[in-house]
Amino acid sequence: MFDTIRRTGSCLCGGVQFSVRGPPLRIGLCHCKDCRKAGGSAYSAFAIWPREAFEKTGLVSSYGMRSFCPTCGGRVARVDDNEAEVMIGSLDVAPTDLVPEYELWTARRETWLHALPGTEQFERDRPAANSAEVPAPRSLSDVDAAA
Repeated sequence: MFDTIRRTGSCLCGGVQFSVRGPPLRIGLCHCKDCRKAGGSAYSAFAIWPREAFEKTGLVSSYGMRSFCPTCGGRVARVDDNEAEVMIGSLDVAPTDLVPEYELWTARRETWLHALPGTEQFERDRPAANSAEVPAPRSLSDVDAAA
């Protein structure tokens, strides 16, 4: 089902470890308020795999769908029924060969950051796959802030 590529990663202390198999579905950068607050950075860099390609060991705590290590607080993944979003910085091998294809919430991008060359740019969320409609914003805080 998946090709032979297997990537591993962990939280900062190593108490939670994970792996993903095969190529990611998509790779992106996000500048939304939730990603900024969750990571304490101006943006987050992530790759998304099918849920069945993701495995983890260790105990996690969660906030919404975001999981993190209860010991060190390191982000692990955002997992739903279909997909697993892994922060590129949590992978064991750096640098990686994963190259972002798009940027989200560019309306919140810092003025000193420039668009990543060759990437698709979305002022807010990217349109849902196979749909002309744009999905609901990531959070109510982003809706309030965008207004």
